[in-house]
Amino acid sequence: MAARLVPLLLIGLLVAFHAQLWVGRGSIPDVNQLSAKLVDQITKNKESARVNERIASEVRDLKEGLAMVEERARYELGMVKPNEIFVQVMR
Repeated sequence: MAARLVPLLLIGLLVAFHAQLWVGRGSIPDVNQLSAKLVDQITKNKESARVNERIASEVRDLKEGLAMVEERARYELGMVKPNEIFVQVMR
């Protein structure tokens, strides 16, 4: 009786460990899903870093001089200086 119990117990443990490999936390599908999320997050972080660098560049330009302020006013608000003629070219 004891001789049959040990192999059955070992087989049961093997099945339990094998099931853990395929189902639950730390399983192969779970690791694949987390890897995909990691790739997505890295992509989002790179995009955010580019946006942050662009904004930091604009802030530096605004702190250094009025050229950037004038450029933004011309582009976004349609600013025209006295004695200038506004010409819009459509392509």
